[in-house]
Amino acid sequence: MPKKCRRHFLKEKETKRFLLEVTNKLGTDIERLIGSKTRVESNEIETTEIFIFNGRPLIARSNGKLFPTLTFSELFPLIPKIVVDMGAVPYVCKGADVMAPGVVGIKGEFEANDILLVIDERHGKPLAVGVALFSSETMKTVNHGKTVRNLHYVGDKLWSYLRGS
Repeated sequence: MPKKCRRHFLKEKETKRFLLEVTNKLGTDIERLIGSKTRVESNEIETTEIFIFNGRPLIARSNGKLFPTLTFSELFPLIPKIVVDMGAVPYVCKGADVMAPGVVGIKGEFEANDILLVIDERHGKPLAVGVALFSSETMKTVNHGKTVRNLHYVGDKLWSYLRGS
């Protein structure tokens, strides 16, 4: 388990500012999903800061990039998705970026640098959270190279920490 560095509750003004940042980044009203009057706690581990909402670790920030954790299931229906074939699954779950040949579907509209959920084609299960390297329109025409940069995936250190392993 990663070493805990610092854990504290955000002050009310910090919480409001943070919720606005999350809402802007994810394109959805975060308070609608988690409720108003939410207590937000920050827990820094190694190079990642995890934001805990009423006891649930839902958002993380690593290398300046804000993204939902794979435990934030309420958000999944609202964000765009990249569907990968089953051959890509083991690679994505080891931290590989998503390559164009492994993409079998795109659900939703997005721009380059937007946050995406990577799901498998067979079960539709979330495998990773990533950043789009192209818009959804452009990605439909790309047939080689990287399409999504992997930020957080099933089995990474953050995943293990969130699951208490």
